[in-house]
Amino acid sequence: MNHVLMHGISNCDTIKKAKKWLLAQGIEFSFRDYKKQPPSLEELREWSLILGWEELLNKRGSTWRKLPEEVQISVNETNVFALLHDNPSMVKRPLLVVQNATQIDAFLGFKPEQYATIFKL
Repeated sequence: MNHVLMHGISNCDTIKKAKKWLLAQGIEFSFRDYKKQPPSLEELREWSLILGWEELLNKRGSTWRKLPEEVQISVNETNVFALLHDNPSMVKRPLLVVQNATQIDAFLGFKPEQYATIFKL
């Protein structure tokens, strides 16, 4: 049996759509709000191994745009985890982590057809 954990921010419209889709399909999941329970550095590194650090970093949001240009320019694989840890709203969302007995998979974003493929529907 898979354990499904969605990470994001409660008031995000995309999170709301993804939750609604999962519920409509009868897929059980847990939700973790980045703002209430930020990801650890270890989790960020683990997700990066699966997805790539560039994919985890949301450069489209207001938190990124408010950073000084010198900080934006200097972001790299070495310092991105501290930045994401300190600014969890810069982690793309939703981040869906699906774990079974033998592996962990992670997926970013929400599109109904993407989720249908993930859950083989």
